[in-house]
Amino acid sequence: MKYNKLGQTGIEVSELCLGTMLWGTQNTSAEAFYQADTALAAGVNFMDTAQMYPVNPLSAATQGDSERVLGEWLAQSGKRDQVVVATKVAGNGIKYIRDGAGISRAGILAAVEASLKSLQTDYIDLYQLHWPNRGSYHFRQNWHFDPTKQNKAEVLDHMGEVLEVCDELQKAGTVRAFGLSNESAWGTAQWLRVSEEKGLPRVASIQNEYSLLCRLYDTDLAELSHNEEVGLLSFSPLATGILSGKYLDGAMPEDSRATLAHGLGGRLTPRLDAATRAYVTIAQDYDLDTCQMALAWCRTRPFMASAIFGARTNDQLANALASVDVTLSDECLRDIERAHKLHPMPY
Repeated sequence: MKYNKLGQTGIEVSELCLGTMLWGTQNTSAEAFYQADTALAAGVNFMDTAQMYPVNPLSAATQGDSERVLGEWLAQSGKRDQVVVATKVAGNGIKYIRDGAGISRAGILAAVEASLKSLQTDYIDLYQLHWPNRGSYHFRQNWHFDPTKQNKAEVLDHMGEVLEVCDELQKAGTVRAFGLSNESAWGTAQWLRVSEEKGLPRVASIQNEYSLLCRLYDTDLAELSHNEEVGLLSFSPLATGILSGKYLDGAMPEDSRATLAHGLGGRLTPRLDAATRAYVTIAQDYDLDTCQMALAWCRTRPFMASAIFGARTNDQLANALASVDVTLSDECLRDIERAHKLHPMPY
């Protein structure tokens, strides 16, 4: 397992991050504890959760359970000092969280207090804004994204307010570093500019979707990551399991995520099979497991801080952890680029 710097914070995180968004719905507490123990033993020192988790389905009844399960493991294992814990404050639109209100000073303070209690810890290593108040083009919203309703002055004022709260939390010792999620290049640049102008905490990372099938990060955000030392924490690096090939030709395996999340958040499109089959074929040509190839490819990206994977079964967990031993040949990487050019945006 290799470790990467988290922005300019001095925190080092493993190249793989254990995602917990299924803990409390598709994973029991016992299964979650096994995942945490096994991942830590394999060298994973980074675990990611969120105020709104678990998913599949999202519900008021289970909201926050992923944090609570992680907190129970942290308390029982006694290994808090060995883990970089990341969580997030939910953005606007979820009615049972702050009545759907967006991120604000009061919202952050209340959410941090609740997360600390759930996680049974005195501090959070990385606190992230799950999505921006002003809107986002992520989760297939890129097809109709319209930023013309944004008011720049209001956006910048909001950023200043949030960073001031972050500064207070950092000085209090309850949060070590801050990050973004579902952000754009312009938005991230403004967060950095406001922090520099006001002497406030600097964002360390961006958690956006990134995989062989979703490469929106490759242009403006990649440039920003390199020049500003803000690394990517890629979520869904296996494209919600699509890259395993298990959904090819309309297949719907029992207990799979697609049986609970219809359409996999807009990912199941008529273009998907051809793109998925292209990567499955490449993996077969080089005698590789497709999921391991996908995770190994993430490690080759120069802006990657960590790839966040989740597991529903022990086999999936073991398979993902073993990907750190996979090195892709130059020929394999060239074939992957050819496939990307043929299937640049399947969803």
